Amino acid sequence: MSSATPTPDTPLVRRLPLAGVLRPGRPSDIWFKPALSSVAAVAPPNLTLLALGRLDLAMYTMAGSLCALYAHNRPYAARARALAWVVLGMLGGVAVALVAASLTRDAVVLVTVGALLAAAQKALCDATRIGPPGNVVLTFISSATLFAPQTLAQVPGHLALGAAAGAWAWLVGMAPGLVRPHGPERRATAHALNATAACAEAHRTGDDGRARAARAAAYAAVHAAWQALLSVPPARGRAATRRALERLVVRAEVALAAPADTDPERLRAWARALRGTGPVPEADDLRADDDPRAADELLGMDAERATGRQPLWQRLGPLTPIAARTALGCALAGYASLALGIGRPYWALVTAASLYQANITLTWNRAVQRVVGNLVGVLLFAAVTPLAHLGPAALVLCCLAFNFGAEALISRNYWLGSVCVTPMALLITEFAGYQEPGRLITERIADTLVGALVGFAAALAVTNRRAADRVERALAAADRAREHAARLLARPDPAPGALESARRALAAALVDLRATADAAAGEWWQRALPQERVVRAEQSGHRTLAATVRRQGHRPRAGTTAQKTEDVQP
Repeated sequence: MSSATPTPDTPLVRRLPLAGVLRPGRPSDIWFKPALSSVAAVAPPNLTLLALGRLDLAMYTMAGSLCALYAHNRPYAARARALAWVVLGMLGGVAVALVAASLTRDAVVLVTVGALLAAAQKALCDATRIGPPGNVVLTFISSATLFAPQTLAQVPGHLALGAAAGAWAWLVGMAPGLVRPHGPERRATAHALNATAACAEAHRTGDDGRARAARAAAYAAVHAAWQALLSVPPARGRAATRRALERLVVRAEVALAAPADTDPERLRAWARALRGTGPVPEADDLRADDDPRAADELLGMDAERATGRQPLWQRLGPLTPIAARTALGCALAGYASLALGIGRPYWALVTAASLYQANITLTWNRAVQRVVGNLVGVLLFAAVTPLAHLGPAALVLCCLAFNFGAEALISRNYWLGSVCVTPMALLITEFAGYQEPGRLITERIADTLVGALVGFAAALAVTNRRAADRVERALAAADRAREHAARLLARPDPAPGALESARRALAAALVDLRATADAAAGEWWQRALPQERVVRAEQSGHRTLAATVRRQGHRPRAGTTAQKTEDVQP
């Protein structure tokens, strides 16, 4: 999460950056999991079709197999539901595409259907926060099947292939739970502890900017850890592990309230102990089962579980501008490709669909990354084509290698993943028959440039004028959460669990406020944002969070510096 806060004199039209757009970052902690899962999900169906001599059907099995890329950061009970919905969503999009392809061969109509599907997939993926790879894989599959020759009689069989591969992908995604049933929760807790340790170290440097950025990142990590723990109900036989993880997250919150009194090495030692399958370390000062503070923590979590999520239709409302951008950009990119006679308009459509992020600045970054990655990927395709053309088996193995490489590299930077995605997509087109490499390369380059230019132009045309309104709403929500927590602090004896629940609600509101402000800061053509109010709301909210921690009696075991009184006033 970015913590950059624009100053009040930020211009309404912002300069689009180039520096750092292509710089590789650190890989994801679990980069190998989606990489291995994708190979494990794709290989058996493709090798089976290879043995049967029906590689032309691989497009439909890929629809189900690629669902294994999703939900790797979710606890397994929540992952089971998420993967099931992803498979159903993928099959729904493919069904619409196949029926449309069987009813008409009019390319303009098919592009229009593809653009509407892409907009719906983008909105639903963002509203449900399904996470990487988001809507791009769904749109890639549904757009490709739109332009596959089809009859209505073939649709059920092709959907059955996708469903069978999707069921296998579900099993692949759930299989690690047999070895590490609490793996995702342990990783989220470890990340929260490490982020809090970094916050404590930044606080001691005296650099306000660095400390503010580290604090925002730490609160986001703690919030993500709570979300992971709250996403599944407590299970019999595993309550002790879950409770120990909850207490470690509470220790991270305690450290955030008093960074000067925190021992970063102790937090990191706990984080290291969470690796593997060993016992969860106990926070000594929060260990006793009869500790009333621990009871409050559990009561607060139970209250949050009982609250339920915001209805889907309410979450879709703020996404209207991005959905409109996606529909317009994908349609115009496909039409432009048709007008130029390129021949595969769905490539331009998918390129446009892959661009749209939370704001214009991030969309620009993705456009640059997509173009560079695709161009380098085309060169890689030209290099491996002689090897892939040795036979169908070599073609399948090359696709599997690129599948692994794409997922292994994409967490470092999107363009690195695109370097492998591009040759994989080009090779998949040859499952149905040999394609002339020179023509494929030319069409892919043209469609990439068309999709990026037209898609970004659509993002500029459809402005998100509600971004500032969402900041105002996030500010109001943060103020309400802070005032509620302050009222509870003023009571001599608040209800059990009420203060803990209010503290987590305030933490979630502050995380949402920072994310909303950062997203709005990258938009063009909007009124000035209330940045000073955002900063003040964050500061007062963090002080109230610190006060709630102290009111509940949580303190670091070893202190070096007393926290100033004014830092804990609500």
